[in-house]
Amino acid sequence: MLKFANLALLLLFPLAWAAPLLRAGLLPFFGLEGISVLSGLQTLWRTDVFLALLVSFLALFAPYLKVIGVALIQFDLASPRLLPTLNVLGKLAMADIFLIAIYIVVAKGVGVGRLETAWGLYLFTGCVAASFAISHLEMKKAPRG
Repeated sequence: MLKFANLALLLLFPLAWAAPLLRAGLLPFFGLEGISVLSGLQTLWRTDVFLALLVSFLALFAPYLKVIGVALIQFDLASPRLLPTLNVLGKLAMADIFLIAIYIVVAKGVGVGRLETAWGLYLFTGCVAASFAISHLEMKKAPRG
């Protein structure tokens, strides 16, 4: 069952990256524009390359590499000794959710426009949390030694 849940993340993560995390608008009476991980990264690449690299690693590469690594272990293509390293990747992916939370708090505190969370934020957070839980359960299953 864990194998199928982990493999589902290979499909759900890209969906979460394209899904709207936030809806933002400059003034209350104008429509809100959806912001996804991918659209946010596109904007970052134009303005701050270092931050774009960091967020790309945290939001895209760390969680996806972790899911692939856990799948390799689950299908006996890699050693379970790799799990602690994969858990570090999962914690790095959680840092991205923390960054998003900071952006929301700062944007709402400024009070210039409107900012609402969207379903993609919950999907992305759920994917990261599911990945964390799956690798934790795999570590409990793995033989010690």
